[in-house]
Amino acid sequence: MPDIILNGPEGRLEGRYFHNPTPNAPIALMLHPHPQHGGTMNNKIVYTMFNSFKAQGFSVLRFNFRGVGRSQGTFDDGEGELSDAASALDWLQSVNANASQCWVSGFSFGAWISMQLLMRRPEIDGFVSIAPPANMFDFSFLAPCPSSGLIVQGERDDVVPESATAKLVDKLNSQKGIEIDYRIEPTAGHFFENEMEIIDSHIQDYVSRNLIPAEE
Repeated sequence: MPDIILNGPEGRLEGRYFHNPTPNAPIALMLHPHPQHGGTMNNKIVYTMFNSFKAQGFSVLRFNFRGVGRSQGTFDDGEGELSDAASALDWLQSVNANASQCWVSGFSFGAWISMQLLMRRPEIDGFVSIAPPANMFDFSFLAPCPSSGLIVQGERDDVVPESATAKLVDKLNSQKGIEIDYRIEPTAGHFFENEMEIIDSHIQDYVSRNLIPAEE
């Protein structure tokens, strides 16, 4: 899993990339939680997401937002981080020009950024959001939501109440042609401390049922 350096809007962005050698393999971008609360691309949920998509045959990229690790720049309240994500997706697409599909996945703050990216990049075919912070950030931009996806939420989350996420899911599911697969883990908190295998299982199950096979 090579370390890579991308050109971002504020300088270099540090990343980790796995390349699937299968022709036309799908691609997926992973986004980490809040930089000001210890979020990095090595967060264990982000690492689990990365490996889940890898196991499903994707070329996968995770990276540090500006000001995290070896990434240059400073925290920019989400606006700059969205630009970082767009640059990372540009790089991922540049080395996988014939990818059969494009997915984005994020945890907490990263889920919020990923769904903004979803709105701006029509080539994104699907998404996975873990504990999207529906009580902290405005998700009204998802009108209409351009893609169906998976949302996983812990019922014992004391950072993002399950009720807030459920309200977001209901709003998205009311939109024509959109189906949100909403999975609630009854014993999980915000950080899914002992549930990495459960997250992996949910992602692989959902992706395997919704991925269009690449054409040789």
